[in-house]
Amino acid sequence: MKWQGRRGSSNVEDRRGRSGGGGKVIGGGIGGIILVVIVTLLSGGNAGDILANLTSSGTNSSAPYEQTAEEQELSEFVSVVLADTEEVWGEIFKQQGMTYEDPTLVMYSGSVDSACGTATSAVGPFYCPGDAKLYIDLSFYDELQQRFQAPGDFAMAYVIAHEVGHHVQTLLGTSKQLNSLRQSLSEKEFNKYQVRFELQADYLAGVWANHAQGMNLLEEGDLEEALTAASAVGDDTIQKQAQGYAVPDSFTHGSSEQRKRWFYKGFNSGTIEGGDTFNAAQL
Repeated sequence: MKWQGRRGSSNVEDRRGRSGGGGKVIGGGIGGIILVVIVTLLSGGNAGDILANLTSSGTNSSAPYEQTAEEQELSEFVSVVLADTEEVWGEIFKQQGMTYEDPTLVMYSGSVDSACGTATSAVGPFYCPGDAKLYIDLSFYDELQQRFQAPGDFAMAYVIAHEVGHHVQTLLGTSKQLNSLRQSLSEKEFNKYQVRFELQADYLAGVWANHAQGMNLLEEGDLEEALTAASAVGDDTIQKQAQGYAVPDSFTHGSSEQRKRWFYKGFNSGTIEGGDTFNAAQL
């Protein structure tokens, strides 16, 4: 992705070096909860329970975080990607007669407090509709490359765009509609809606990628990097890696094939209109 030397977003909050406190623990980053040892990955807003041993408490430090050269480059990268999403979604909302409200991206290390509760870096990047903020521990980039075999800067851009997709869903009222179903449905039934919600965020990430291509920001191989990342965080792939088999009724984000396909569908469409996963006959 062509990003060096370009404008970064001013809506970035750096909390690295400060630990989150106690309180409610949240789970459900972009990939959902990984059973047994490691937990989750990308997607915001999933209120599923997370293993108790992932909680952590700490004291806030006023000392500035000393980042490595690699971390500085990555922090600049995510800031540029966020700025690109602001530009794209601002224009799309304007065309729809609406106003896009920029989210804030919070960089943290270890653990963090949000309006949705306390999270550790094991949760992966997530979005909290309660404060309209994206949360990301930049060490996830290494995990994405090494554990999930999804290298490349545009793989990370997909992750950010997916979480921004949840912000778009919040602005459009979709997140509120989903949460209204939580108390009236069984976990198994609610999971079905949760999957559609997450696949829609993948579609919206694809819409952004379409516009990024139109802005001549993509380089050769970028689309493949995003598709690889989308596939790598599918529920079936994660569950098979963790326990050797998949349990479809427990899916909360969609299979690898579904996540890859809906991102690609958004990329081909470039418009919001094609992303009604809730009424799609086939996911």
